[in-house]
Amino acid sequence: MNLTLRWFDLPTRHPFTISRGTTTVQPTLIVELEHGGVRGYGEAPECPYYGVTVENMTAVLERTRPQIEAAEPGDPADFWESLRPRLAGSTFAQCALDVAAHDLWGKLRGAPVWKLWGLSLENLPPSDYTIGIDSIEVMVEKLKEFPDWPVYKIKLGTPDDLEIVRRLREHTDAVFRVDANCAWTAQETIGNAVGLKQLGVEFIEQPLPADRWEDMKDVCHESVLPIVADESCQVEPDVDRCVGRFHGVNIKLVKCGGLTPARRMIARARQLDLKVMVGCFTESSVGISAIAQLLPLLDYADMDGALLLARDIAAGVTIDRGRVNYPEENGCGVKLL
Repeated sequence: MNLTLRWFDLPTRHPFTISRGTTTVQPTLIVELEHGGVRGYGEAPECPYYGVTVENMTAVLERTRPQIEAAEPGDPADFWESLRPRLAGSTFAQCALDVAAHDLWGKLRGAPVWKLWGLSLENLPPSDYTIGIDSIEVMVEKLKEFPDWPVYKIKLGTPDDLEIVRRLREHTDAVFRVDANCAWTAQETIGNAVGLKQLGVEFIEQPLPADRWEDMKDVCHESVLPIVADESCQVEPDVDRCVGRFHGVNIKLVKCGGLTPARRMIARARQLDLKVMVGCFTESSVGISAIAQLLPLLDYADMDGALLLARDIAAGVTIDRGRVNYPEENGCGVKLL
């Protein structure tokens, strides 16, 4: 296989703010694997919270280039395992490579990845659309910009969190999910959950900092709303740690290392009776199309990353009012524009 690495800066549609910062341009790394003129693509966006840059992802993959290019384009799970010793601890780079391998695998075999896994596209959960933190008036306008979605995800972590949800509720009957991105205390979470439930919120995502495992026991027991882990659930062993502390897990491909470990995490969460969500960062349709291959396995989906961009760099799955539409292209369905 031939390896090509490309860097892109993805401008956002609006400044995108969560409790720990604002993004206006999202750097991302695109990995291309080529074999016999067929190309597979994977993606991993930069993320300061996890200490990940396009530079350090590129360095890891360049060091591994001889082993990558010597491999045959077979089962992506076998490819992932063969490179695990060299990529361990670099899950973002590992993810971009694994997704590219899956895309190439499906294209070489003439079928979408979800079909090669034996899945069906019946009864898929809808994707939410995310409203980033801003003034309440701007948040209302962001909601109106994408009307009639069945589910909205609302970023919180401000002094006015309940008022934000109240004001947004005036404009839609859709299901709400809220994500505090580690900004609340245990008591704030338990208290906020009461008002949020009355406002039609389905669940709360990652209210406490990721290392507050003991506090999460109290929150999980006392909250009137389910609690879903995000920053607390990064890699495979974290799924077991979430039992008794969360009601569900949000698995992100870049945090765990790609589609290969994500499938194992989903299976383990099911064994432990945890709800399963797969989420995204602000990223192009390369990353979003990879998530779409897992959609038949999920309870909840957060796949709106490409919709948050001013312009995309790829074509793949599309999302219209929460409904995910799959292209005719095989693999993960991706083409670079």
